[in-house]
Amino acid sequence: MDDLTRLLHEAAIHRVLHRYCRGIDRLDAELIRSAYWPDASDDHGVFKGRADDFVTWVVDALRSFEQTQHFLGQSSIEIAEDDASSETYFIARHVVARDDARFLETFGGRYVDRFARRNGEWRIARRAVVHDWSRIEPLHATYPNDTFEQGRRTRDDLSYRRD
Repeated sequence: MDDLTRLLHEAAIHRVLHRYCRGIDRLDAELIRSAYWPDASDDHGVFKGRADDFVTWVVDALRSFEQTQHFLGQSSIEIAEDDASSETYFIARHVVARDDARFLETFGGRYVDRFARRNGEWRIARRAVVHDWSRIEPLHATYPNDTFEQGRRTRDDLSYRRD
């Protein structure tokens, strides 16, 4: 495979990874689902099963969090024709309220994925989340934010507007 073709495939795989994270952070089930093939599987530790069931489960589970934000790091991608395997580092941050207190949960891990290209489109065929480290800490104060556009966990978020 020539370098240009490899770069185009890698860029397409990165777009899938970004689409997944955006969907998670905006609680957009349709966007999350679009990152997986219908027959895909997902192992998120506390959830193991069909990716379609994961989408329903994770959107419901994350509704109890005040906020989530996922950051992607480096990816190692190995492409073999219409299959690819990848390892992508990530940090996920969640604001959670429990017992009249707020906490910041930070999870550092890796997405270990197998991608499949079907009809020219790359999507996740199998995902496993690897836990490398995590931390939970009390959240005592936040940045004064009343002058900023506020992020929304719906399609009402500014990022969906095209005006």
